[in-house]
Amino acid sequence: MPESLGVRQARAQRTREAVVAAAAAVFVDQGVQAPIRDIAERAGVGVGSIYRHFPTRADLVTAVYRHQIDTCSALAPRLLAESASPFTALTRWADAFVEFLVTKHGLGAALGSGDPGLENLHALMLDTLVPACATLLDACTAADETDPDVTAYTLMRAIGNLCITGPDYGRADARRMVAALLAGVRRTA
Repeated sequence: MPESLGVRQARAQRTREAVVAAAAAVFVDQGVQAPIRDIAERAGVGVGSIYRHFPTRADLVTAVYRHQIDTCSALAPRLLAESASPFTALTRWADAFVEFLVTKHGLGAALGSGDPGLENLHALMLDTLVPACATLLDACTAADETDPDVTAYTLMRAIGNLCITGPDYGRADARRMVAALLAGVRRTA
């Protein structure tokens, strides 16, 4: 008996989600130029399944980062609702943003590669994450917890610059420096 359309679509969606999750993990370990076969192996699918869902590497990279950007963006209102203060929410969101940034091995080079499939990735990040950060900063300003002159874009750019890791500067260093940055924008009573 042939599968119904709904069953096939559900299976295809599960496969797509497994590939995105596997690619995200492999990209953290190996960077965005990781072999597709490594992603397929981690997802438990064949290489053909990856190309069926993501015809180009740019399609896969974009899907992974779109999912992560959306997740980070959705975190802002949730943290604001459940945190003791807007500044606590901002700090927790910044931690998630740092984690997002420091795991992007090779993304900068990929964005500068001229690949037309990646052209909109930076704009997507800004269009999605800047408003999320602005929501948190607005709440902090309303509670008189941060300097009102600090903008979301400027704060995110500063955090981004502090998250450029290298041989003598890793994830822990980035976290410490971002904590110092946030302490600097906090108003104290």
